[in-house]
Amino acid sequence: MICLTSVSNKINIAIDGHSSCGKGTLAKNIAKELGYLFIDSGAMYRAVTLYLIQNNIPLEEVQADPALLGYIKIKFLYDSDRGFYETYLNGVNVEDEIRSMQVSKLVSNVSAIQEVRTFLVAKQQEMGRNKGVVMDGRDIGTVVFPDAELKIFMTAAPEIRAKRRYEELQKKGIHVNYQEVLHNIRERDHIDSTREASPLKKAEDAITLDNSSMTKYEQARLALQWAKGVIQALV
Repeated sequence: MICLTSVSNKINIAIDGHSSCGKGTLAKNIAKELGYLFIDSGAMYRAVTLYLIQNNIPLEEVQADPALLGYIKIKFLYDSDRGFYETYLNGVNVEDEIRSMQVSKLVSNVSAIQEVRTFLVAKQQEMGRNKGVVMDGRDIGTVVFPDAELKIFMTAAPEIRAKRRYEELQKKGIHVNYQEVLHNIRERDHIDSTREASPLKKAEDAITLDNSSMTKYEQARLALQWAKGVIQALV
C-alpha cells in the first residue's frame, strides 16, 4: 500500500460504478491510507430502503409526502474491531441488515425516486464540504461531487460481480442462490442506468477501472497512485 497520510492537501474522491464491483472496498482502502472520511452513499440508500420496509411505507407515499424522510438519521461510525465504518440508522447499527437480499431487491427502485435522491444528495454534499472525503455510489462524480478532484468509474463483468456478491453473502451466513444474485445484479444495472433521476453514467473526466481480473490489492494500489498524482499536482 502507498501511505499518503502525511499529505496536507485534501481532495474529494468520487467512485462510481455498477453494483457489486467493489466500490465500497476500494473507497474504504483509499480513505484508510489517506486518513480521509469514507462515506458509502449506497449504504445511505439501503438505509432509507430498510426504513421504508420496517415502517411499511410504500414508495408512492414517499413521493406524495417527502417530509417522511425527515425522520431518517444516518451516521457512519468506525468499528475498530471490524476495521471499517458501519452504517447506523436512527442510532441503530444496521450494517448487516441493509445488505440482505430483501433490501437489495428494492434499493434500486427506492434510489430512482427523485425525492429520496434530493434528500440524500443534500446530506452527502454537506459531508464533503470541507474536502478529505472518499465517497462511492452511482452519481457521485456527476451529481454529488461534480467538482471532485479525482473521479473513478468502476466496472466488472456481471458474472464476476455476482460471484463476488454471492461469496460475500455466504460468508455472512446469508444463504442465497447464485442465479438469484446474478439476476438481481443485471436488473439493478438496468434500473440504475435507465432511471430518470441521476442515472448511472461515467463522468466525462472519470478514469475507468475495470477490475474483472484484478485483486483488491492491485486495484487499491492503482487508485492510490492516481490519488497521489492528483494531490501532488495541487502542491
